Amino acid sequence: MRPMLARFISRTLALTLLLAIPCLSQETSRHLILKDGSYQLVTKYEVKGDRVRYYSIEREDWEELPNSLVDWPATEKYERDRLANTSVPEAVQLDNELAHDREAEEAKLPEVAPGLHLPEESGVFLLDNFKGEPQLDEINQTAGDVNSNRKGNIFRGINPIAGAKQTIELDGARAAVHSHVDVPTFYINPSEEAPAPFEQGGIPTNSSSSSSAPPPQPAQQALDRFRIVRIEVKNNKRIVGAVKREVSGKITQEQKVIKTTITSVNGGWLKLTPTEGLAPGEYALVEMMGKEGMNLYVWDFGVDPKAPPNPNPWKPDVKSPEPRPSQKPEQ
Repeated sequence: MRPMLARFISRTLALTLLLAIPCLSQETSRHLILKDGSYQLVTKYEVKGDRVRYYSIEREDWEELPNSLVDWPATEKYERDRLANTSVPEAVQLDNELAHDREAEEAKLPEVAPGLHLPEESGVFLLDNFKGEPQLDEINQTAGDVNSNRKGNIFRGINPIAGAKQTIELDGARAAVHSHVDVPTFYINPSEEAPAPFEQGGIPTNSSSSSSAPPPQPAQQALDRFRIVRIEVKNNKRIVGAVKREVSGKITQEQKVIKTTITSVNGGWLKLTPTEGLAPGEYALVEMMGKEGMNLYVWDFGVDPKAPPNPNPWKPDVKSPEPRPSQKPEQ
């Protein structure tokens, strides 16, 4: 379950159940209350060793979670209270809390299209448009290899011999998420665990800049930190770029960098957009780590107007229009 909306969704469903007919059977809906205060709405569940297998009402599928995450005393108490019909009077209070939570969440999450907010406080999201409807797709990081299944930073785990070149590769020929438009927009807000940017100075997109140049401004720092690169597909591998050690000992990178613009958005988010349309193919959003090089964990994506819909996108909230008063025909 997506963390930012999990509590909101589950509490909305809880309110619906609280107002439902009391004679609904226990098999119809049950709560697995977790130790973090959230809960899963299920129709049935069973304990198998250290796992709990349950059927999710929200996602209409069987799922599992560790037994240790379930607050069993709270789960059992909820079932007793529900059967005794003691939860119904709490519906009004729950409704008020739900409205307050919704307003607070919408206030701190930027709106990227009418009725469409970023769903979480951090991450990387693609603003796509599928069949005329704006959608948000989360892009997860994929670990790249440098010809040897070593993961990390390209300047930390490798030491190519003089004149040798090693490629940075991703498994598979296609990314999991594809943009259906040729000028996609990315919203970036790395988690707190991400390395601090530019503590030792950024690597500018134009590597020929001299040390005497003035320090980059915040927007330029972000542009230096995040780049879109074109990926070459070869032998069921996606080649992000290459690293080469010159005879002099200098290590250089080879990437097909796409020109982009970047702006700041409230809530600590960055908005990154290509300056020109991208040709159909595979790409990656990469993070430069100052003088240390490039993070091998990249956000890979593709551009394909004919691609099928991305799985589980966020869509705009559609509010039902208020009914218009009926008009009597003129006599």
